[in-house]
Amino acid sequence: MVEAQTWTTRRMSNPKLDSTATADHEVLDIPVTPTADVRNNIYTVGSHLSPNLLTALIIASWFMSNIGVLLLNKYLLSFYGYRYPIFLTMLHMISCASYSYVAINFLEIVPRQHILSRKQFLKIFALSVIFCFSVVCGNTSLRYIPVSFNQAIGATTPFFTAIFAFLITCKKESAKVYFALLPVVFGIVLGSNSEPLFNLFGFLVCIGSTAGRALKSVVQGILLTSEAEKLHSMNLLLYMAPVAAMILLPFTLYIEGNVASVTLEKARIDSFIIFLLLGDATVAYLVNLTNFLVTKHTSALTLQVLGNAKAALAASVSVMIFRNPVTVMGMTGFAVTIMGVVLYSEAKKRSKAQLAAH
Repeated sequence: MVEAQTWTTRRMSNPKLDSTATADHEVLDIPVTPTADVRNNIYTVGSHLSPNLLTALIIASWFMSNIGVLLLNKYLLSFYGYRYPIFLTMLHMISCASYSYVAINFLEIVPRQHILSRKQFLKIFALSVIFCFSVVCGNTSLRYIPVSFNQAIGATTPFFTAIFAFLITCKKESAKVYFALLPVVFGIVLGSNSEPLFNLFGFLVCIGSTAGRALKSVVQGILLTSEAEKLHSMNLLLYMAPVAAMILLPFTLYIEGNVASVTLEKARIDSFIIFLLLGDATVAYLVNLTNFLVTKHTSALTLQVLGNAKAALAASVSVMIFRNPVTVMGMTGFAVTIMGVVLYSEAKKRSKAQLAAH
């Protein structure tokens, strides 16, 4: 699945149409891993550590940031009473834009790429709209459903990716690949029917978030096709995040009212909210950064495997922290969904190997 490429090829690589969900809803598609020589030459942070220890620390940071942003969002939106998911998403976008600018222009984590034409900008704008829809829906769902149920629904992203790839690009998969998606759908149906805190609106917006994430990966593969237009995931985040923030601004002012004044008033009463919002926005960026670093130091396949483990771990941690009730049937449905995702990934890998052999 992972092929060796030069840095120049990799940084201009295009996200796969059949990518699967491996993190939360704010994660961008990550290109394939560069060769070991390239990694040693372009990244020296932590070089005094042994490779195994450095990789372990990066993976641990990936787990903490991905689970952390879910728990912080859930706490803010459901338990703290900060019921402004659109404004919260806008803060995430501002954070991602700011940190990305520093990481690329000053820390030089990846080389800077520039937007070359108005046409390319319009394509990035279209992706930003889909990105906004997906992230806002994901954050909104956390107001109404538990993190565990949110993660179970999010695991169905491969199902929607296959549908959109077929509808938009007429891309057909083998019968084995489609068959592997059946447990994904069956598991979420089983879990939904037995979810004690099931909320129809929360379920629907979470489905919208999952479908939006899948649609973005497919559309991204279509729009940014030429070598001149392909952007590294970190550069794509740098350009998409501020556009997304500008798109969200009028919506948060119209739908959520004078949210800035409300937030300042809350801060006067309880300054802890400032720490929560800043921390949440920072962790939202770390999700994207650690996704890039995990792929860089391991592989895209490893990221997929970690994504399945993260979903299960996030569900378990959220149950322990927030004490939301779970049922045996619900846990069974979640397990079936994860099993379906694993089978789907394996079927895709074998299908690609057969095509390459012929």
